Amino acid sequence: MNDDIHKRRILLIGSGGREHALAWKLSQSVSVEHVFVFPGNGGTVQTERISNVVDESIVSERDYPALVTLALKLNIGLVVVGPDSAVVDGIEGYFRQSGIPCFAPSKEAAELEGSKTYAKDFMRKYNIPTAGYQTFDLSVAADLEMAKDYVQTVYHDVVIKASGLVAGKGVVLPSSKKEACEELDSFANGKFGDFGLSVVVEEYLEGDEISVLTFSDGKSFKSLPPGQDHKRIFNGNTGPNTGGMGVYAPTTFVTDAMMSTIEETILKPTFDGLRAEGRTFRGLLFTGIMITRSGPKVLEYNVRFGDPETQTMMLLLSQDTDLAAVLLACTQGILKDAQLGVRSGYACNVVISSAGYPGPYSTGKPIRLDPIFSPDIHIFHAGTKLIGNVLHTAGGRVFSAAAYGDSLEDVVKRAYQDVEAIDFEGMHFRTDIASRYAICQMQNLYHY
Repeated sequence: MNDDIHKRRILLIGSGGREHALAWKLSQSVSVEHVFVFPGNGGTVQTERISNVVDESIVSERDYPALVTLALKLNIGLVVVGPDSAVVDGIEGYFRQSGIPCFAPSKEAAELEGSKTYAKDFMRKYNIPTAGYQTFDLSVAADLEMAKDYVQTVYHDVVIKASGLVAGKGVVLPSSKKEACEELDSFANGKFGDFGLSVVVEEYLEGDEISVLTFSDGKSFKSLPPGQDHKRIFNGNTGPNTGGMGVYAPTTFVTDAMMSTIEETILKPTFDGLRAEGRTFRGLLFTGIMITRSGPKVLEYNVRFGDPETQTMMLLLSQDTDLAAVLLACTQGILKDAQLGVRSGYACNVVISSAGYPGPYSTGKPIRLDPIFSPDIHIFHAGTKLIGNVLHTAGGRVFSAAAYGDSLEDVVKRAYQDVEAIDFEGMHFRTDIASRYAICQMQNLYHY
């Protein structure tokens, strides 16, 4: 299979820590000549086999015809897509029509993430375990009143989710029925724009949340070890939800038997159901799962690599795993022939963010970044930009400090040593990623 993809050029779309980690791993593939990143960040500007693409004719990551033109000009042999919006928009179809392999599911399959209403109805149809729920169209006054009646009459606490994509911020966990009704009014009044007018109101689940990243070619699938994200901004899992403040993997409480249950009751029915609906899934499925007392239940589907899960998972892949070959095999329907090796041991990453994130924050802060010399410690850039020869902050989440090792305790210690190499005004990070306290707190905290 390597002969078939020998020295392909890769176009990686995105600019976050996820994309830097993917570029880093893809650049190690024996089948890859070079990884071009658009638009990239300060960490993907220029290394031996990675560089950003500067093309002022492309106005955004969602200018898909222009990206196809760029790929043809660069003689790209495989496109890898990071952002959820591009995948849900159907970017894969633009490249497929031009004969360029693209690692991303079709627009039809991507509706699993693009519409939580569709995803919940899909799970109900195919008997995939998930929280009980009802859906409502809050643009209709009668539906808004029905939604309020629903939260007042159910015996359990609820979670309210915007059905559409709202940058990972469309989930609220009201602390009372009164607050739930107030949040429904807020959604109806445009808190999340049109994407928040259709909502899912579902049962609040208790347990341990895990993230499972699964490669699929539509017929077969291969999963990476389960990881656990820390979504809240402050220690002890307090404060508002974020895109994620750190991940460790593999989780310490998911047994092989539990993973087999997840594969049989969640993953296999998901891929089989999509295929039955004519939405064959070829790409990466990132499934958020709650391990409850009654077994694993799906919280949400994402149809792309997670961030910051990817920064951790790339360190767990064996050094001889040709990631480009795995991704291409998914697009070709031959994943069973690809070698996906996972190292024993643990990986962890700690996210460093700008002051104020996930709320308003300032950018343009100069960054001091000391060199790292250990092969198993990495700093992945996210919201960074190189101006002249000086790195500056350019986003809410700025870096992921990641480490790999034999024991979880050692890995966490090394990741925090990695953090010490970074300094900028207002930098923030949690100090309890993968700690016993944080993990125990998550056992009874439903979070995103």
